[in-house]
Amino acid sequence: QVQLVESGGGLVQSGGSLRLSCVASGMIFSENAMAWFRQAPGKERELVATIHSRGSTYYADSVKGRATISRDNAKNTVYLQMNSLKPEDTAVYYCYAKVVMYPYWGQGTQVTVSS
Repeated sequence: QVQLVESGGGLVQSGGSLRLSCVASGMIFSENAMAWFRQAPGKERELVATIHSRGSTYYADSVKGRATISRDNAKNTVYLQMNSLKPEDTAVYYCYAKVVMYPYWGQGTQVTVSS
């Protein structure tokens, strides 16, 4: 059973930073691409960043230059470092993996950025 458990969310002032973590289990972590999505109130869930098994990354334009996705295969963990946070970054952030063609989501972690 694949499980993704996020942590690291919280309340931060505009301009601040947070590092989100997602610990994966039940999968061969090193062989899978990982991603972070977010969903703001009243909006659709959107892709924030991805990291492939070999380390290549992709960022949404909205976070490019402010976010860094990374992974530690020894810890089965993917990270999302967010800097220069803005109120529009307020959302629930979800960890995502597709394992053997099945999508898996974490429970989400709330990030709230105050102005």
